[in-house]
Amino acid sequence: MTPSSPHTFLQPEGWVPAKGYANGVMAEGKLIVTGGLVGWNAQQEWVHTDMLGQFRQTLENIVAVLAEAGARPEHIVRLTWYITDKAEYNNNLREFGAIYRDVIGRHFPAMAVVQVVALMEDAAKIEIEATAVIPT
Repeated sequence: MTPSSPHTFLQPEGWVPAKGYANGVMAEGKLIVTGGLVGWNAQQEWVHTDMLGQFRQTLENIVAVLAEAGARPEHIVRLTWYITDKAEYNNNLREFGAIYRDVIGRHFPAMAVVQVVALMEDAAKIEIEATAVIPT
């Protein structure tokens, strides 16, 4: 466990620590799974056309959905990101990190980032699925 998480992060002995994510997380409790959330607002309107703006809104959307179950960002055990432009992502890593820490905090669960050709919503540049566990 870390001070910001009620879960146990799995770090095999001798492995170089992952940067910005965990290799694995062990958790027990009430499971919350989101669908793939995108960066539109509560009225399904696009406020941002850039990936960074959509990323912030997507994280805020995840936090809002988790709150409906009484979960907080530190309960997240996994995030799977789908992005449409690897170069746009890589060219803005510092900004992605700053936005992530601003919305989620210094909590880094297991994560995967996958580049895809397109997302179902034509204007979407990023879609994220979240899994959280509220300890019982």
